[in-house]
Amino acid sequence: MSNNSVIGSKIKGIRESKNISIDEISERSGLSAEQILSIENDQDLPSLGHLIKVARALGVRLGTFLDDNDELGPVVCRASDRSSSISFSNNTTDARKNMEYHSLAKQKAGRHMEPFIIDIQPSENKEFTLSSHEGEEFIYVMEGELEIAYGKTTYNLKEGDSIFYDSIINHHVHGANGKAAKILAVVYTPF
Repeated sequence: MSNNSVIGSKIKGIRESKNISIDEISERSGLSAEQILSIENDQDLPSLGHLIKVARALGVRLGTFLDDNDELGPVVCRASDRSSSISFSNNTTDARKNMEYHSLAKQKAGRHMEPFIIDIQPSENKEFTLSSHEGEEFIYVMEGELEIAYGKTTYNLKEGDSIFYDSIINHHVHGANGKAAKILAVVYTPF
C-alpha cells in the first residue's frame, strides 16, 4: 500500500468515525463531493492545499494523515529514514505526480508544523492552478532553482535562497524553467 493510499484510507476512516458525510466535508472544505470521494478512493492525487482543507473540515491536524507513531519527545529523522515519500499533484492540469514529499517529523505527536524535504520533478507544463490554505510556509532552496507564483508576483529563488509567506494568498511552487529542484519546506497550519 502506498503512502498516498494510506492517506485516503485515513481520511475515510476519520470521516466515518466522526459520522460526517461526504457532503458535509465538501461544504466545510470547499471541495466538491466528487473530489473528496476521489481522494478517499485513491483515484485523484490531492494537492497539499486540498489536503489541508480536508484536515480542517475534519477538525484534525494535517499531520494526522502523515503520522506513523505518537512520539511526545524530540523526533530525530536520519537521512536513511527519508526513503519513503508522499506525492501531491500540486494542482497541475493533468494531476500528475510532480513533487515527492519526504516528511521529517511524521512520528511527532501534536505538531502544528510539517517539515519536508521536497524533490520537485522537472516539468515543461506552464499551466497550473494557484492554491491557498490557512497558515504559513517557509521554503529554503537546497538545489536547483525555484519559481513561486504568489498572488500577482512571481519569485525566482536559487540555491541558498529562502522565502516565508502567508499561504492564504494564492500560490504555486514549481521548478524554474522546467528544471528539477530540492527544497526544505516547513508548512504551518493553525488548528
